[in-house]
Amino acid sequence: MISRLARINFLRVTARTQPQRIIKCGYSTDYDHRPSLGQYTEAEQCIIEVTNNFCKRSLSWDVVRDMDKVAQLRPEILTQLFEEGLMGIEIPEQYGGAGLSFMNSIVAIEELAKFDPTVSVVCDVHNTLVNRIFLQYGSETVKEKFLPRLAADTLGSFCLSESGSGSDAFALKTTATPIDGGNKYVLNGSKSWITNAYESGIFVVMATVDPSKGHRGITAFVVDKSNPGLKIGKKEDKLGIRASSTCEVILDECVVDKDDMLGELGKGYKIAIETLNEGRIGIGAQMVGLAQGAFDYALPYIIQRQQFGQSISSFQGMQFQYAKAAVDIRAARLMVYDAARMKEQGLNFQKEAAMAKYYSSEVAHEVATKCIEWLGGVGFTKEFQAEKFYRDCIIGKIYEGTSNINLQTIAKLIVKDYQQ
Repeated sequence: MISRLARINFLRVTARTQPQRIIKCGYSTDYDHRPSLGQYTEAEQCIIEVTNNFCKRSLSWDVVRDMDKVAQLRPEILTQLFEEGLMGIEIPEQYGGAGLSFMNSIVAIEELAKFDPTVSVVCDVHNTLVNRIFLQYGSETVKEKFLPRLAADTLGSFCLSESGSGSDAFALKTTATPIDGGNKYVLNGSKSWITNAYESGIFVVMATVDPSKGHRGITAFVVDKSNPGLKIGKKEDKLGIRASSTCEVILDECVVDKDDMLGELGKGYKIAIETLNEGRIGIGAQMVGLAQGAFDYALPYIIQRQQFGQSISSFQGMQFQYAKAAVDIRAARLMVYDAARMKEQGLNFQKEAAMAKYYSSEVAHEVATKCIEWLGGVGFTKEFQAEKFYRDCIIGKIYEGTSNINLQTIAKLIVKDYQQ
């Protein structure tokens, strides 16, 4: 029997002499053509350039700081996001979108976060949660009714959380009662912590049609903002991502048509789980962009700053810190990209998404904290952007699965792998 090391050596020798195919193993390696995780396609590079140009033109520090101060997204910023095509990246061209891939959404979210994590999450939730649900679970009638609006000018919100059901999301109390022989449903309840709610025109609402069935009674419905039974409640005054609205959404005798159901009756829990798995990759991209933005902001300062007759970047203690930060950012980015490309390839990516979201939020917190320390006193003032990156990073460990929930998910999937 050939030993494992001998077989590995055989593969290496054969690969060197026949780089395109290992004949005796019977599969193509295509070593010369396999891209690295960080290598962008032409479409991805184009999206990055479009997003970067938009940010440089529209998201100056003065604009970002003002929106943060007043806790309000400027309407023209949202309009420009739609005009640039950044709000319908994966929506097919037939509905007015760009018809691009999930990875294109990820690189756009990352690039936006380098300038303003607030604008990034507006784009993220719209693309990776709301649009994805319509694309994956909407009937053709629902797609034709809502996707052109979601691509052109109407923001969307994903309504799952309630005051009593955060991490335990499927303990929700919002009800959907059938009327008119099941042709309509009446929604009653209240949703909490809903991103984009103040500006949104379309809401995806999770409600239970039968509380006795537990999570198997949960169903997804589309509610238009014009519906008289939908009201926007309290807008939260937050620590970070302040210009992104986070509001209560109240459903009071809110009547919706059966045709505005997303997916099958009682399958809302499945829709929520699968959508949040993708959404976690989006948050990972936001956190990577935030970490990179903070790093890019601080490094020029510490290189130029002189103390004791030399740049503070030349001190070994500083070198170790910013070198480690650069390593961590790259590792987080590759984890996010790996999960995104696995998703695109139709592979099971639940564990990788949870890992990417958990790790990138940890990295964002560590890098944002270090950047304030590197800047010293000026980093602690609101005049400089570093403190905003710090305030914005905190939410990364909370929304779309807290760090502990993600670790729990990872642990369960590890055990499952080893039990097979």
